[in-house]
Amino acid sequence: MRSRYPLRPMVRDASAPLWEFKMSSSIHRRGVLSIGLASGAALLCGRARAHEVITSTMRVTHPWSRATAPDATFAVLCMKFDEVAEADRLVMAESPVATGADMGGAGAGPSVDFPIPAGQESYLEEARTYVRLVGLKLPLEVGRSYPLVLGFEKGGIYNTTFSVDQVRFQ
Repeated sequence: MRSRYPLRPMVRDASAPLWEFKMSSSIHRRGVLSIGLASGAALLCGRARAHEVITSTMRVTHPWSRATAPDATFAVLCMKFDEVAEADRLVMAESPVATGADMGGAGAGPSVDFPIPAGQESYLEEARTYVRLVGLKLPLEVGRSYPLVLGFEKGGIYNTTFSVDQVRFQ
């Protein structure tokens, strides 16, 4: 059976400009498809992973949580605070996917209250102190983003989102 697109050798005349180099149409199509798929995947991954909020006192980088089971009652919310120009305090975290929020881990309390010192990086992370979204209304799914409202004592209130990842923040 003869191919509709016969393979032709890729030969280039050394005196001809590079843009005149001809490829067989099947090789060209595969290359374009590969580049398109790789570019699309990079755009999707980059958008899901890179997220930050700039407040009047600091930068909040990549709020995230792990996926939860269908019967889970809470989710751990992590994020990084850096470029802190003025000491502040996280005093509120709300999301429509939960009925409330409190603190978990070391220094946990019944309400959201996390000091953020000036000139340092601070982390809400699973191994130490974190915000716990309680009363989950639905399971959190990997690859999704959900609305989040963060309130700071001096910096104000900010609408943002948090993503659901499987990897730890680094």
